[in-house]
Amino acid sequence: MRRLILFILPILLMCACLDLENENPYSSDLHTLKVRLLLPDDFSSLPLDSIAVEFKDNANGAVFNGISDPEGVIEILLPNGIYSATLAAMIDYERFNGSAGGIVVDGKDCCADINLLHSRTGDILIKEIYCGGCMKLPAQGTYNQDSYVMLHNNTDHTVYLDSLCFATLDPYNSNASTVWTANQISQFAPLIQAIWQFPGNGTQYPLESGKDAVISIYGAIDHSAQYPLSVNLNRPDYFVCYNPTLFTNTSYHPAPGDSIRQDHILDLPIKMGKANAFTFSMNSPAVVIFRTQGCPLSEFISKSENVIQKPGSDDRIVCLPNDWIMDGVEVFNGQQTNNKKRMSASVDAGYVTLTNVHESKTLMRKVNAPRSEALGYEVLIDTNNSSTDFYERQTQSLHE
Repeated sequence: MRRLILFILPILLMCACLDLENENPYSSDLHTLKVRLLLPDDFSSLPLDSIAVEFKDNANGAVFNGISDPEGVIEILLPNGIYSATLAAMIDYERFNGSAGGIVVDGKDCCADINLLHSRTGDILIKEIYCGGCMKLPAQGTYNQDSYVMLHNNTDHTVYLDSLCFATLDPYNSNASTVWTANQISQFAPLIQAIWQFPGNGTQYPLESGKDAVISIYGAIDHSAQYPLSVNLNRPDYFVCYNPTLFTNTSYHPAPGDSIRQDHILDLPIKMGKANAFTFSMNSPAVVIFRTQGCPLSEFISKSENVIQKPGSDDRIVCLPNDWIMDGVEVFNGQQTNNKKRMSASVDAGYVTLTNVHESKTLMRKVNAPRSEALGYEVLIDTNNSSTDFYERQTQSLHE
């Protein structure tokens, strides 16, 4: 039986190629993209066979899949277009991510490389990003002052939020022009405008196994009292980004509600921008959580090489080492076709798309149901690839 299969398979493959060549009326529009997977030097001896790579057409969202050969090469037939490639793979128990954007297939065969970056999973994950706002129904108009981010303890033990930092990357929107090269992004995350930090001495803010913590980006108030499609963020266990001295716009930063504890107001160690309200993209933020290593945040941001002038701008940027990032999520604007990665593939190899704003939609991390049932607490999927880890939910998880 084994010998019979070996003789028949080449014939089948030849037939398939002949069918594509002679009978496919669109064959002249297909071209071979040859992609090489490149491992970091420290892991160069690892095998690269059978690694799945997803290719997505930026214009129409069409998805094509390729599998690497033993040399780490993928050859795939694609129609003309501009593609983004992403992958997340476990190789000999080590996790790697990779991405490449702006791969142009235009009338001829072409090549591209994807650098695989070693990555790690975090204890605390970003579980949900709600940024797009909602309608004011039954009133007229739209509302976008109720954004929040939800964190999750994905381990079997208590972790502490003390000193954990939250920030977003430059540029604010995924379809905006960027001054950062791919090489720079592989080295650091350019943090824009502000860094928020949980207070505490190390053990003041415990987060139990499988539990969540909510950060109100704007008002920690009951938004749903006036706008039923919104959410109530006035809860005693919620945290809030609030500093009326540096962010004076009370429309976006009203005084926290009566249920918010004073010690749940996040610190603001540094503000780099000039806006009177914290700028959190409605359609495509790139969000990270991190802790500094080897020094407190105050010492890190006091050094001029770590806080630089953004080229061509008056804004300053904090250059955060990617190794310090515990979790990051890249969001793409579903209304645009020229989205660009701002985040290193070692942090997030892919992206999750917000299709539209003002529709109450939220971006939610998927649950690993079998593992959650086996362990007795909620375990979220974490491959460091938002293309597979997240989905768009039709309503906010906090909506009542």
